[in-house]
Amino acid sequence: MYLPEALAPSYLRATRANRPYRTVEGAAREVRRHGRHPEPAVPPERLRLRPDVAVTVRREHGRPVYTVRPTRSTPVGETVYVHGGGWVHDISRQHWALVAQVAAESNTTVTVPLYALLPHGDAAAAVALVVHLFEAATASGHEVRLAGDSAGGQVALSAALALRDRGHRAVRTVLLTPALDLTMANPRVADVLPSDPWLGVDGLRHLGAQWAGRLPVTNPAVSPLAGDPTGLGPVLLLTGTRDVLNPDAHLLAAGARAAGVDVELVERRGAVHVFPLLPTRPAAAARDRIVAALRA
Repeated sequence: MYLPEALAPSYLRATRANRPYRTVEGAAREVRRHGRHPEPAVPPERLRLRPDVAVTVRREHGRPVYTVRPTRSTPVGETVYVHGGGWVHDISRQHWALVAQVAAESNTTVTVPLYALLPHGDAAAAVALVVHLFEAATASGHEVRLAGDSAGGQVALSAALALRDRGHRAVRTVLLTPALDLTMANPRVADVLPSDPWLGVDGLRHLGAQWAGRLPVTNPAVSPLAGDPTGLGPVLLLTGTRDVLNPDAHLLAAGARAAGVDVELVERRGAVHVFPLLPTRPAAAARDRIVAALRA
């Protein structure tokens, strides 16, 4: 059953979903709250995922790493999926639903690292974990792709840049409304802000500074838009126009294309942040494009 897409902004405003992102105080409060009472990640074994996938878990770099595999076929290749949540919120049911769909319908193994979040984690550690998982999979002879949404899109693209520097060129990457520049310096962001019911500028900038840890916020491991995209593989980039991250998506697409990267920019007019995760008909169509892009 699908919900009307037009209800999403009203619902987000009514539930005050923007509280951690609109102000510095709101962001700092969310980080403190998570430090005292970390959100337990929703383990997929407690959810009724699709019957055509199987789930296992292990630990890498001291963190839980889940593997979701199709059970009705032999998987070809692997996708490392990095969940979003503003670097402070853990993986959600909507993330698991997308991961299960990708595994079953793309006929691929999906690896999902539960990287350390604020105030305990930082960008360098998250990127290092994804790079490790990618290289371990490629060492086994698998073709590996990267994907991520929102904050996870930042980690995924930063990892793609790091992997390019380590000799892994042309890695296919799928980005769902990614955070790309944690300085939030794009002047077009101010034009989008009044229509965005979810994200804000001041809170995101504060979270970005915390997530940077000892690195400058302009380091590509924190703000991948600051990196040179030359040598990246094909990129599928999904974005909505009621999202303050949308202007940077256009900068990424333009810069990557100028560097010779194959970029498919899918922009939905009037859509909010991470719209492909919503229970709407346009979101389902977006998920089908994600599945197609990640199919081995």
